[in-house]
Amino acid sequence: MTDFPFQPHLLEMAEQWRQTLDWQPTPSQQAQFQQLYDHILAGNRSLNLTRITDPLEFWEKHLWDSLRGIQTLLNCPSATPDSTRQSHPYRVIDIGTGAGFPGIPVAIARPDWQVVLLDSTRKKLEFIRQMLAEMGINNASPLVGRAEQVGQSGQHRSTYDLALIRAVAAAAVCAEYALPLLKPGGLAILYRGQWTEAETQALQPVVQQLGGRIEQIEGFKTPLTQSDRHCLLLRKVAPTAASFPRAIGIPAQKPLA
Repeated sequence: MTDFPFQPHLLEMAEQWRQTLDWQPTPSQQAQFQQLYDHILAGNRSLNLTRITDPLEFWEKHLWDSLRGIQTLLNCPSATPDSTRQSHPYRVIDIGTGAGFPGIPVAIARPDWQVVLLDSTRKKLEFIRQMLAEMGINNASPLVGRAEQVGQSGQHRSTYDLALIRAVAAAAVCAEYALPLLKPGGLAILYRGQWTEAETQALQPVVQQLGGRIEQIEGFKTPLTQSDRHCLLLRKVAPTAASFPRAIGIPAQKPLA
């Protein structure tokens, strides 16, 4: 995985980072983004990782989009979004990470965080495990499993400060996957494309049933293609009932309403 002949290079996009996120990667982070791109392109030869391979498209739809979800936390001086002191590293879980997005860009941007990359596809996670080792990223670790099982595990339930979930399922399903994993006060960020006020109204009772509240709906456009995006910020305000998440497959088959 270390030989990448004739691979295209990512542009630095320094001005775009600054203008849109008030942040930009250090030279070492930029080098890691390039390494990530190289590895993903190489992995596509044997694994179906992503259809997004053009360098500009990769920057916008994988790197920028991943970090836009945590924009308010990118420059946070402490390991916690409310700047309170904690005795442990800020713990993040990326649910349904796929090829490693948004979790790996987040781990690169915030090396002081500990990021768990959850997915049910063992082959992809083995690729990610090897890629992280070769890139020298030691604050991210893959976890094979289903969100329904992990959410009922004592090792993971109510232990995370931040849950990220992108392009996995309907919003109600994502909320049921994410909120049981959060500690009180934790935040779930759901990455969405189009979003409507009617969808917000339908989601509110679901989130409340899971011990959360909708804190904010952020609507924005991507910097290069001007595509519509939304991030749903769900705050954990009460314990999630022990019955959630439900058994494997049930949240997707019978979403909460």
